[in-house]
Amino acid sequence: MHIVLHQPEIPQNTGNIGRTCVATGTSLHLIEPLGFRLGEKDLKRAGMDYWQHLDVTRYVDYQDFLEKHPGAKIWMATTKAKKCYTDVQFGMDDFIMFGKESAGIPEEILVDNEENCIRIPMGSDIRSLNLSNSVAIVLYEALRQNNFAGLEQQGELHRLHWKNEE
Repeated sequence: MHIVLHQPEIPQNTGNIGRTCVATGTSLHLIEPLGFRLGEKDLKRAGMDYWQHLDVTRYVDYQDFLEKHPGAKIWMATTKAKKCYTDVQFGMDDFIMFGKESAGIPEEILVDNEENCIRIPMGSDIRSLNLSNSVAIVLYEALRQNNFAGLEQQGELHRLHWKNEE
């Protein structure tokens, strides 16, 4: 899977998203301009020591991204979509794009890709969810649809034996 952030502005969100990408084996694609430098401490703090393991690619603009991924299936997460993210079928090689925190994906991009626009349902009195939360919601649905391929699905409790001595 691939997560695409179109001009992200807040380093903590991108750091959190990077950590989620590492945990899920997902590639992260950043379309410039970014609202921060990749070396910022807030980005590193949010991404913790996972950032060094992240498969991340930067693009100078949206056109550069498209040229490097011709024919790619790109889902566009937006509050302006008519379709819910649970109503589409995600493939393991799909790209899921999210826009910058203050404005989302530019309308001219959305208009050209309306059939691939998806939304997360929410109340009408809020503009949007937090970007890193939105990425996690949609990404985990896409992974669920693909049986969490490549991910560990079971954990194990380490049972401690406590002795009640009286």
